[in-house]
Amino acid sequence: MNLLSPLPAAEAAEQVDALLTWPGLRIERIVSRGQASPPGFWYDQTEAEWVMVLAGAARLRFADETEVRVLGPGDWVDIAPHRRHRVEWTDPTVATVWLAIFYRWIRPPG
Repeated sequence: MNLLSPLPAAEAAEQVDALLTWPGLRIERIVSRGQASPPGFWYDQTEAEWVMVLAGAARLRFADETEVRVLGPGDWVDIAPHRRHRVEWTDPTVATVWLAIFYRWIRPPG
């Protein structure tokens, strides 16, 4: 298996492929080409998400931050449950390939 190939055709909708699903854990490959969250929409997930951009580029916005985060290959973010966020932009000219790991988050003591 290879996370960077084969990629869906350029005219395809955003594609989400489940790579591994286990109780409390889900790993997905997401391929975006210009897709973004709808206006006014915020993700508010019950699970934590660790996400990395493997190829392409994206901009993420968090409800609790004033600046948009610009992500390129190798950049990653760990998102706590219920931390509201949205995808502001993905590069429309090349595939943005994400590796997303969703997991049950347990707050550390203290």
